Amino acid sequence: MAKRDYYEILGTSKSATPEEIKKAYRKSALKHHPDKNKGDKAAEAKFKEASEAYHILSDKERKANYDQFGHAAFENSGGRGGFSNSDFSSSFSDIFEDFFDGFGETSGRRRGRSNDSRGADLRFDLSISLEEAYNGKKQEINFSSSDKCKICSGSGAEPGSKPISCSACGGRGQVRTNQGFFTIQQTCPECGGAGEQISSPCKECRGLGKKQSKKKIFTNIPKGVDDGTRIRLSGKGEAGTKGGGNGDLYIFVTIKNHNIFKRSEENLFYEFPISLSDAALGATVEVPTLDGGKAKVKIPAGTQNGKQFRLKGKGMPIMRNKEYGDLYIQATTEVPVSLTKEQKKLLEQFQKLEDNKTNPFVKDFFEKAKRFWGN
Repeated sequence: MAKRDYYEILGTSKSATPEEIKKAYRKSALKHHPDKNKGDKAAEAKFKEASEAYHILSDKERKANYDQFGHAAFENSGGRGGFSNSDFSSSFSDIFEDFFDGFGETSGRRRGRSNDSRGADLRFDLSISLEEAYNGKKQEINFSSSDKCKICSGSGAEPGSKPISCSACGGRGQVRTNQGFFTIQQTCPECGGAGEQISSPCKECRGLGKKQSKKKIFTNIPKGVDDGTRIRLSGKGEAGTKGGGNGDLYIFVTIKNHNIFKRSEENLFYEFPISLSDAALGATVEVPTLDGGKAKVKIPAGTQNGKQFRLKGKGMPIMRNKEYGDLYIQATTEVPVSLTKEQKKLLEQFQKLEDNKTNPFVKDFFEKAKRFWGN
């Protein structure tokens, strides 16, 4: 089968500039790339065809030969002017680098010039009481992290010495290997992408540019902090290498369970036991609040078990806000046990005097039950 004209393949003319040829190849290569057309043999063939055309037309000498003799210029060339798998890899790698402006060698050199490597972030788990979350507190934090080496100022090199260009990557910070049709680019394993190596490591930090130490800092835990809150302390993490900045310290807060109060966001809840007589006759009771004080709650006569009372503004403070949540108290009626003879006698008298008017829920239930049994 006769080969198609290279200009036809790329959709350009003989007068096209190198930039126009590159642009046309880029468009075709990205359209028919195998990764975007998995299993499509026709797309793969067009991809290879476009790469071959670009390989010939992107070179001034090869293009001149093709313009004069056509495909015959490269027949029986033994690979000296024709197209091989390595040419395919190189062509696509070049256009790939150009298109993405940073994935190729140029980007590797750019990274190689920058030795900065930011330090790692650290995590500190802090457990506090509900009262501490309510009031806020100044908290002491003890942890271990690295500091910039004072001898080499974090460079990792012995004072007076300078880093040398990495011999493995030639200072680019990246190494490239061919795998079939494709060129794989990876961070240099020798220099870690820095493009430089330390010839005379600092004796104090052994070339790391940092040293481990114990630290103690104080930080403010704000009022209203909730379980799972994350507090960020900028620059308090691990020291960077070769002049890089410090990481951050993250404090993860957990709130201990309280023996009375339960929390839901900015609101507080608890069950408050009341006697059977107070529930029936009504009463005014004092209940605890999380600030350590007391609040008076009026229990109306006939209060049923599970009735909730809301105390506005007696809940948790809302972070970065002057407002407070609410406190919800749920009445729990307690049935008396271990009655004295006199108490038992009085209740028996009360039982004889009871009628359905004083127990509307009981009346309603048994009327439903009678209708059920009647059916």
